[in-house]
Order: sequence, then C-alpha cells, then structure tokens
Amino acid sequence: MQESSTFDKKSLLTFAGDPARWDWAKIAKHCVAFANARGGNLVFGIEDAADDAPNDQTIPPHLADRLRKGVSQHCVNVAVDAAIETSASGGQILRLRVLPSRQSLAATTDGRYFIRVADESHPLSPDELPRLLADKDAYVWEIQTSRRIPADRVDRLKLARFLSDIRVSDRVSSFVKEKDDDEILEHYFMLRDGLLTNLGILWIGTREDRATLLHYPAIQFIKFDENEQKVAKRLWTDGSLNPKELITAVWNEVPDWRETTELPDGLFRRQVPHYDEVVIRELLANAIIHRPYSTRGDIFINLYPDRLEIHNPGLLPLGVTPHNILHQSIARNRHLAQVFYDLRLMEKEGSGYDRLYEVLLSQARPVPLVREEHDRVVVTISRRVIRNDIIDLIGRADEAIQLRQRERITLGLVAAHGSLSGMELSEILALDGEERLRAWLGRLVEKEILLRTGGKTRAKEYRVNPDLLRAASFRGPTTLKGIEPHRLRHLILEDLQVHGPDTNHPVAPKDLHFRIGLEIGRQKLRRALEDLITQGLVESTGKRGQGSGYSLRQKSG
Repeated sequence: MQESSTFDKKSLLTFAGDPARWDWAKIAKHCVAFANARGGNLVFGIEDAADDAPNDQTIPPHLADRLRKGVSQHCVNVAVDAAIETSASGGQILRLRVLPSRQSLAATTDGRYFIRVADESHPLSPDELPRLLADKDAYVWEIQTSRRIPADRVDRLKLARFLSDIRVSDRVSSFVKEKDDDEILEHYFMLRDGLLTNLGILWIGTREDRATLLHYPAIQFIKFDENEQKVAKRLWTDGSLNPKELITAVWNEVPDWRETTELPDGLFRRQVPHYDEVVIRELLANAIIHRPYSTRGDIFINLYPDRLEIHNPGLLPLGVTPHNILHQSIARNRHLAQVFYDLRLMEKEGSGYDRLYEVLLSQARPVPLVREEHDRVVVTISRRVIRNDIIDLIGRADEAIQLRQRERITLGLVAAHGSLSGMELSEILALDGEERLRAWLGRLVEKEILLRTGGKTRAKEYRVNPDLLRAASFRGPTTLKGIEPHRLRHLILEDLQVHGPDTNHPVAPKDLHFRIGLEIGRQKLRRALEDLITQGLVESTGKRGQGSGYSLRQKSG
C-alpha cells in the first residue's frame, strides 16, 4: 500500500503509553489536511516500510472510540469515523475515515491549517486561506439546486443523447446502465430531490437555463497575425451547447486545426498537424473540468502564428502548481470530471498532462508551458517542431519495445535535449526521488534505447543509443552535451593550461564554461572540476559564486 493524497498509514506505536501523551498534534494535522482536501483514510497498524499488517495483529476494541473522541477534541470542522477491520493479511487494522469538509475550513484546536498534497500534509499560510475557502465554494457548485429548475424542464434531445452515451459506454458498469432514466441522472448528480442541479442544467438543461447559469463555460476563439492584431474571431457564448458539444464545436468549426506541416520521411513526405486533435480536445476538457464555476470569465483560445494559448479563469487548486501539474491533479468539479471520464471525453483524473506530453514529444514539439497569472491559468502549446528526425527516432524505438507512455515521454525529452542527467530529468518531470525516476526510465536503459554513464542515479548522464540514431538517420546537431566525463576533464585541463597555468591567474567558471561549451550542463562541469580537485590536478580560489576561480595545481619541488 502506497501513501497518497487520500491514504496514510501509521504504526500502532502511535497509541503506546498514556493516551494523554499520544502524538495528537500529528494525528490532528493529518485529519485536518484530509478534511481540507478530498477526505481520506488514516490506517493504523501498518508500518511505513510494510504493505500490510502482520497476520497475527489484533487491535484493542476500545481504541476506535478513543481515537474518535481524541480527534474531536483536537480538531475543528473535522468529521471522522473509526472502525477496526481485518486486512488482506488476516491481521487487524484501525481505519480512521476523514470526510471532506466541503463548505468550511478544517483546523486544529490551536489554530493551524493543513491540506493534503500527494502523500504529504502541508501547512497553509494565512494568505492561502481565502483561496482555499473560494475553492470550497467551487467544489459544491455542481450539486446545488438553488435555481429550482424542475426535472422535467430539460432539453429532450440532449437528455436522450446523454442517456444513450452512458448506456453504450464501456467505462460504465452494467449496474449503472440498468438503472432507469431518473436513477442515472441521480447517479451522476444531475438530479436531486426532483430538481436539476447546476451540473444537470449544464449538461441536459435548456439553452435559456444554461445561459443564465452564474458562470456558464463560454469559449472565445481569437486568431492573431504576426503583429498580434486580431484577424478572426469565433464565439460559443449563447448557452446552446453542453460541455461535450462545446468541445466538438470548437474542433469542427475552427479551420486552422486542419493545417499541417510537411516533413521529409525518406522518399516520401509526412503531414504533421500544427495542433493535434488529442491536444486540442484534452486542453478544452481540462479547461471546462478544472475551472471554478464560482469565478467569472470566459475560456479564451488565442491562436498566434507560432503558438496556441488557452486562458482559463481562476487559479490552480491549492496543492497544484505549474511545476507539479504533470503528477498532481485536484478536480474542483469531481462529478463533471466523472461524466467526462465515463463518456471517454478525457483520460482518468490526473493523466491529462501525461497525454499532452506524450503526443507533443512524439511530434518533436516542446512540452506545454503552464503559468499562473493573477486571475487565470494560461497553457501555451508551441507550433515549432524541434527536430524532424525525433519523430522517426521515437517511432523506431516504439517498434523495438512498444514504448509505454512514460518511456515515450522520457525518450522524447532526452532526444530533444541531446542528453540529460538524472538530476535534469527529475527537475523537468518534477520527480523527487530515484525510485520515481527509475519508473519513468522504465525499460529504456535495459533495452539499450538509452545509454547511461556516471555514478548515482541522479548524477548519471542519459543519451540515445548511437545505433538507434543511425538507424533513424538522426541528423541532430553535433553537441558536447553528452560528452563523457573523462573527455570533459581533459578539455578542462587543456583550457586551464592555456588560460590559467598558475594560481596568480585563476580562470573564472563562466569563462571556462563559455570556452568549453555552454551546452554542457553547469552541474556536469562542476562535478568534473571537483573530480580534478580531488585528484590534486586543479586548485580553486574563493567561494563558489563569489569570485571563485580555477587553476592548475603547481607541482611541488
């Protein structure tokens, strides 16, 4: 069992000794963090390094009640339920289920706030509390019935299409498909107490009711020329379309999506779309699902000659940043996301950016750039093809071992950069451990698609196997980025021999870097210099970054 955004395991030693001395601060911290996020489970009786409880483990019956009372005494706005269960191993565990605090902020009794992000409980600063409270309003928007729209006031055609789509979807269980019409609507939270919820109005309501929703997801497409002057505009703002129809309309009604780039492919030519259909649909799905419907603003699609920008109103949910968006996803509108998933309008939650990375890198394009502005999130997709032959390179690797999604992404990144160290790969992919990096490398090293040199995992250098490059007629520019460590040390010694033969004239690191080759990573150059200092061949003067310099060590005698 791995800890996650909704699961944390704890040792039974937590309850050792006098209950008054139990670490209630830590228990309260995790309970508050789960409550302020999506809820979750604290399971006591599984050690950090274990996958399950010992098969002979028993839990004292009084612990569940004592835990419930203790949490209520140390937390505010936290609802929990504790129960003793038998695990798969046959041993007992104590499960503390924490319910999400949908419309209030959970806190410890001493006034501290936390939120669950991935497998950690993070403290919240005072300036983050209003943002969390605004997110909580957004979380409950889709199930509200404040408009008092009766269940029979629907668009009959949209209702029939939705029910038909659900009943033929391979992602929907037979249990749901066998429900009657109203039961299916209630299952997807579109109907509640005989009234349409906001989600129901959005998906199957009439145009009049949908258009008057507080913040209907209107979309504007604007095309700009080289001088960033508007040359075309298309609007979907009248409320006539539900989310599925919006995405289809944007794809079908913008002729620019049909434009392609012609690339050489041996004796033939290959047509690569400027913007792949998967990319456009995934970006629109993300914009519609993750926007806060308590925030005013249209979704803007801005098309420039060299790039595409999607502007979505509102900020990212707390815990999600432009840096970790590839791995971390918190859906504000969970029921809407479930409809999208069941109708195959999106991949499972948290995998949308994986798909974008995979498609873009397979087409030799840069990964998406995500940035937060003061009232919106902007995603930029470049039209530029980095190098034509990367497409063929990835294709040949795919033929060889049938690449998995993460392997395809990793290979695309290494091919685009020439070579990358483990540290550089981890930084690009926002990975925080060697084990996670190994999961992204997959079989690439084992099958010799990538070659690696160097020491520990994060310090290793990864580059594409030259045999694969030759087979793909890879014509990337000659670069020193993948230079082997011993050759780099030799280049450094040659440079210092010419430009800094003694300690009276040390060579500045930036000058050394410039002459040897800026494509060589700074960390790689620093490691080579440290190796030469350890070997007694080079001396350093000054502190790193403060007038430091390097020169050849003078031989004694």
